[in-house]
Amino acid sequence: MIKLKTKYPTLFSKLEDEIFSLRELIVIDENYADIDDEEVDVFDPNDYNYLVYIAENVSNILGEDGLKELYTKLDEDKVFDEFLASEEDLYGIMTNKSEEEIAFVILDIVEAIISKEK
Repeated sequence: MIKLKTKYPTLFSKLEDEIFSLRELIVIDENYADIDDEEVDVFDPNDYNYLVYIAENVSNILGEDGLKELYTKLDEDKVFDEFLASEEDLYGIMTNKSEEEIAFVILDIVEAIISKEK
């Protein structure tokens, strides 16, 4: 986590609780067909191979305008072949990147958004 604190100092300075894992900031899960999952209707696994949830602590720091800016920038990012925001903090993406690479792309954008708010 020291590496994350060094790379994202503005974000970590605004967090109220200590963070012990990347999933406490951003949850990234492979998307697969689960007939009991309500998100299957929105995020077809053939179109979006990952589901991304921005954790509440990061969402609160970004605020409504920051979240809008985040998903606009993610939608424009060439790292993602497909991108869909079903909610302001829940996204479906298609990419060949790993979960960690996806997290760093998102955190880079989050850091840039909150750094300019200073």
